[in-house]
Amino acid sequence: MYKCFFKRVIDFCIAFVTLSILFFPLLIITVWLHFANKGAGAFFTQERPGKGGKIFKVMKFKTMTDECDAEGNLLPDADRLTSVGKFIRSTSIDELPQLINVLKGDMSLIGPRPLLVQYLPLYSKEQARRHGVRPGITGWAQCNGRNAISWTKKFELDVWYVDHCSFLLDMRILLMTIRKVFIREGISSETSATMEPFTGNN
Repeated sequence: MYKCFFKRVIDFCIAFVTLSILFFPLLIITVWLHFANKGAGAFFTQERPGKGGKIFKVMKFKTMTDECDAEGNLLPDADRLTSVGKFIRSTSIDELPQLINVLKGDMSLIGPRPLLVQYLPLYSKEQARRHGVRPGITGWAQCNGRNAISWTKKFELDVWYVDHCSFLLDMRILLMTIRKVFIREGISSETSATMEPFTGNN
């Protein structure tokens, strides 16, 4: 009953109240990022697969510029990540616009993170089970390593969550997420400013 009904009700209520309380701080952050990103805008939207693989547009605060090299190719993530963006990312503030996705029903507060659409054909049958629930702003994998763990481990944790989703587990993940935000743990992988691309072999 929780997974099918109450989880969605709780998601909507918490997202609505949080956005109402944080409206003015989020407005200030939007203006701040607009200038820090050198006119590249304050928001980043991208198509991601949701529950059942249904495609939706996820919203995040933009933490990088759109600077390119002499050939017109985007510079590496580490070079485009601004000091403001680094702070926004390390405190997970960049995820807050996804509360709008929660209101719309595209996402849940807690669930497997929505990944890139191009990864869909690369998943094994077991890994694809991560789409059995709505994707979340935070999740079991984020509480157990975030970007600092391998893709294989991340998918194992995502599927485990799908099989064990419950109110008590969601509350545990919420408390663990708050702790992770304060200690700013697992923001980057060992070799990247964000996370290496998934190739189907990692």
